[in-house]
Amino acid sequence: MNTQVTPDSENKTSAAIQVNVRASRALPPVITLSEAAAARLQGLYANAHVGQLLRISVTTKGCSGKAYDMNFVAEAGEPGDERVTDKGVTVLIDRKAVLFLIGSEMDYQSSELESGFVFSNPNEKGRCGCGMSFHV
Repeated sequence: MNTQVTPDSENKTSAAIQVNVRASRALPPVITLSEAAAARLQGLYANAHVGQLLRISVTTKGCSGKAYDMNFVAEAGEPGDERVTDKGVTVLIDRKAVLFLIGSEMDYQSSELESGFVFSNPNEKGRCGCGMSFHV
């Protein structure tokens, strides 16, 4: 920030102040959804969870200290929740989890042994051996 003070030519006691403020840059989205995650959520919203939204939070648990927690809640969610819409699908983000999730992508993966939502989070510094928790 640059500040410039110039005296008024007629009144030496008054001063004009000019402040140059740097333009802010756009923040990355809190979270994005892969095509597979969006399709899975659309199916869930249309069938088993009509009138509900997925709410994502970060809890303190596990070997590394933090874990993703997901619950279906009424569309209103909690006061202060961040509403994120990507690929036509809306999810709620717990306001306390926003800083842990900025720039993350949620995907849906399915294999012969398991299926579920997984996160690719650029804020993670490491994960525990079982992969259930992370630290930032």
